[in-house]
Amino acid sequence: MDRKVFVTHELPGCRIHELSELCDVNVWLGPGLLPAASLREELGGCQGLVCLLTDRIDRELLDAMPGLEFVSSMSAGVDHVDVAALTARGIPLGHTPGVLADTTADTAFALLLAAARRISEADRFVRQGAWRRENRWSPDFFTGKDVSGATLGVIGLGETGQAVARRGAAFGMDVVGWNRSPRDVSGIEQLPLEELLARSDFVSVHLALTEDTRGMLGAAQIAAMKPGAVLVNTARGGIVDEQALAAALASGALYAAGVDVFAEEPVPVDNPLLALPNVVLAPHIGSATTRTRARMADIAAANAIAALRGQPMPHCANPEVYAR
Repeated sequence: MDRKVFVTHELPGCRIHELSELCDVNVWLGPGLLPAASLREELGGCQGLVCLLTDRIDRELLDAMPGLEFVSSMSAGVDHVDVAALTARGIPLGHTPGVLADTTADTAFALLLAAARRISEADRFVRQGAWRRENRWSPDFFTGKDVSGATLGVIGLGETGQAVARRGAAFGMDVVGWNRSPRDVSGIEQLPLEELLARSDFVSVHLALTEDTRGMLGAAQIAAMKPGAVLVNTARGGIVDEQALAAALASGALYAAGVDVFAEEPVPVDNPLLALPNVVLAPHIGSATTRTRARMADIAAANAIAALRGQPMPHCANPEVYAR
């Protein structure tokens, strides 16, 4: 048991404990998240790494770890990892797709509904004692935006996007979609992105963050959205221009937004979205259910176990390393 694996956080699930039967395991026990400055020190002499999306795995770190044989991330997205650098070194990268689509879709639709019906505003109104006998009800009291019968535009028709589309259809919405590459999805009318933005009452973003998608919904695209529309992002921060979004919300060009992900996390206190009443905010909790997080951890462990046994990872983000 001379091989060493570093795990950057205590993980839920059952399979992570199997690692200790195959190697020497060192787990960061906190407090809090592993500081970036400590990752290099803790990873020294290790052949494997099991990490989170909060751990930055870049070329500089990899250059200092010539003995690293595999990386397994407890995340579906891998934008925190320099995948090209790993692939060039022949190092497989595990990730955890396929288990968080429905959970994240639930979060997206919860944000959509909350934004449409002004739930956060109403909650603050009640908690702050502003709901009094003299204003307890009127015909225009906290009126919101109808969901049923509205058009839902889904940007990105992967598993999560399709799960959101199903929820929209169940709510009586007319669902349209756009995907970067052609994908035939039953029940979804596919449109050019510009037409989707112009037609949709609600737009939900479900793309991976890549160099192609970074800033994809910028000022011009947000300005092209249907007046009074609602934008929801549970994909990755950086895809949506937050300054342009805040300006559109403040001016009334957009009705509301639901945001679970930010370009910088934790979100800075001076981010203009925080000052707006018509934004529902969440701290990157799209996949945050007990069952889903345990399943993600089990897949991350399974990827590491396969690598330790000299087998291909069951969920590898750069499978081309096995073709060498």
